[in-house]
Amino acid sequence: MLKILGVLFAAGKLGKVLTTGGTMILSVGAYALIWGWRYAVGLVGLIFVHEMGHYLAARQRGLEVGAPTFIPFVGAWVALKDLPHDVETEAYIGIAGPVVGTLGAMAVYWLARAEDSQLLLAVAYGGFFINLFNLIPLSPFDGGRITAIISPRVWFLGVPILAGLFFWRPSPMLLLVALLAAPQVMKAFRYDPNDPENRRYYSVPMAKRVEYACWYLGLAAFLAIMSYELHETLVASRR
Repeated sequence: MLKILGVLFAAGKLGKVLTTGGTMILSVGAYALIWGWRYAVGLVGLIFVHEMGHYLAARQRGLEVGAPTFIPFVGAWVALKDLPHDVETEAYIGIAGPVVGTLGAMAVYWLARAEDSQLLLAVAYGGFFINLFNLIPLSPFDGGRITAIISPRVWFLGVPILAGLFFWRPSPMLLLVALLAAPQVMKAFRYDPNDPENRRYYSVPMAKRVEYACWYLGLAAFLAIMSYELHETLVASRR
């Protein structure tokens, strides 16, 4: 047993498992204090599915990536040890999380309908909403990574969305996100498409830009509809 543990530590795999597992348990515990452990397990599970979308996409593109790490009430992330070499790779990794996360939420939704479970319906709603929230077109959200393939200036659209969310539901988390997003907004403001480095990184055929724009808008529309429908269903069930 000690030999096996030694091999795992040497490979760095046990450390990754402990980091992911430990922070997942911490997140489940934090969410359980508010919504109960069953909902917490389901929600954290869907966040994990979302992050694994990023993880698998990064590995598919040959990038070294860390295991998912969770922070209660903030979410989770996978750390890219190798940065993308071009904006298409960045967009591919960015959209993989919401796509896989949406498939996970749909699986829970279908199960909720089959079992007539309000709990699973609530978990599915949480999954849809989290993936929709992550599509805000502003870095460090996934939406910022995806829309960068169109132009970093699209990030300006995310500023009023983030501000509107804060005034609608003030939250320390949104303030934290705003602080993280501020340097990216400045980057978009200073963006020069004619700069040689930018031309190399952001050089993408128009067809590819249109393809990602369609994926982004279609996914955002689907998640908005599902989030609204499930929210209304859950509210009606409480009356």
